[in-house]
Amino acid sequence: MSQPTRRARAERARATRRPRRRRIVTVLVVFVAVATLVGGAAWWRLDGNISRLDISSALSQDRPTPVDADPTNILLIGSDTRVGQGTGDGATVQGARSDTTLIAHLSGDRKHVTVVSIPRDSMVPIPPNCDAKVPKQQWPVQQFNAAFSLGGPACLINTIEANTGVFINHFAVVDFNGFKGMVDALGGVPVCTPVAIDDRRAHLKLAAGRHVLDGTQALGYVRVRYTEGDGSDLGRIKRQQAFLSSIVQEATRTSLLLRPDKLYGFLDAATRSLTTDEDMGLGTMRDLATSVQDVGIKNVAFVTVPVEPYTSDANRVQWTSAAETLWTKIRTDEPLDGPTKKPTPTASAAPLTVSPADVAGVAVVNATGVDGLAKQEADALKVQGFPLVTTASTAERTEGVLVQYSSGQEQAARTVAAAFPGSKTEKADGLGTTIRVVIGPGAKTVVELPNRLGSDPVPSPSISPPSPEKTIEARTADQDICA
Repeated sequence: MSQPTRRARAERARATRRPRRRRIVTVLVVFVAVATLVGGAAWWRLDGNISRLDISSALSQDRPTPVDADPTNILLIGSDTRVGQGTGDGATVQGARSDTTLIAHLSGDRKHVTVVSIPRDSMVPIPPNCDAKVPKQQWPVQQFNAAFSLGGPACLINTIEANTGVFINHFAVVDFNGFKGMVDALGGVPVCTPVAIDDRRAHLKLAAGRHVLDGTQALGYVRVRYTEGDGSDLGRIKRQQAFLSSIVQEATRTSLLLRPDKLYGFLDAATRSLTTDEDMGLGTMRDLATSVQDVGIKNVAFVTVPVEPYTSDANRVQWTSAAETLWTKIRTDEPLDGPTKKPTPTASAAPLTVSPADVAGVAVVNATGVDGLAKQEADALKVQGFPLVTTASTAERTEGVLVQYSSGQEQAARTVAAAFPGSKTEKADGLGTTIRVVIGPGAKTVVELPNRLGSDPVPSPSISPPSPEKTIEARTADQDICA
């Protein structure tokens, strides 16, 4: 390789001084470097490392129709066992478990990227014995990650497509054991844990503070669940999203790109840990990565499917009605933070026809991650005469305030929405007489209604929702996960 020119060195020096978060796009960005720094025999060796499976015969014949805008949806699976290793059977995975499931959505115009995490504890309909020929109405409800264990990528794709309507173009399974090699090839990956971790199941013990984790520690870190946070899969998902982003940052650092030997070591470990569909070779990865390499930070979102406790088992979760809003965004190729086609601004000029006392119930859902916000807003509603106001939290990140209602509750929803300046309303199934209020970043706090009841003053807010810009930075899981 020829020596870089003075101008090239200056450009690279400037690149290293740019904020790291601006280099976060997706894991695919790593493969852009392959096209420029690796060629010839090295390219073929790396491409040959990837295991490929033909699952076409096991996929459902009733798949969603891809939209015309040419978006790409890639299913990313983190597994304890390399799929099909030594078996050659793409439909069966003996002993494999999917600890992590992500859908990376690359928009048709390649101007935004959305990475959706699906909690493994989600209870969803799964084809019995992974036989997608069975009508969906006969599918039993099972834990989401059972699909991969029972039938590999094909069963998981059939499950996702049937429950979301999102067409999956490609899949890639990352073996967590190979994941260790990727971290070691980078010389470790820095993390910051705000609390001490001592998890025997994950074989990890860390003091609170900053650490550079080696491969074995990193594997334990992304598996920690029972001794850090609230013990739920949702907390682990957030940690995994942050760590994946840290890997991308380390892999795309200028210092690595200038060292072909180190870059090759990382790519060798990465490709050895991959199992993909037959069309997802290194060339396809390079082309996809190149197509999104100019996506900016404000157009990249890491999100988790909105969930709530499963009605039959509090240790499991079920998708909320807001999950359909997320899947609609993916299906119609809309950015999550862009204008939505469904919710409409609340018409505040028309007189309110429903008294707060006649609103059967209001569920205030905190979608900001700021503790105490839902209770504050609920108290401000109660003092104005709403008889039943409950609170909850969600991992969804709807910007502003979204007021959801079921058929027949339009006027009740208008009364609730009038308490939240700038709120939007949306019709949703399954809410009954309850009005659901999702408070997201950029929301305005409750104001006094013109038809309120009682005379006690509306409490002054002491907690403010975060701005949308700060939440976008949090969703992109920047390097310092303590921030």
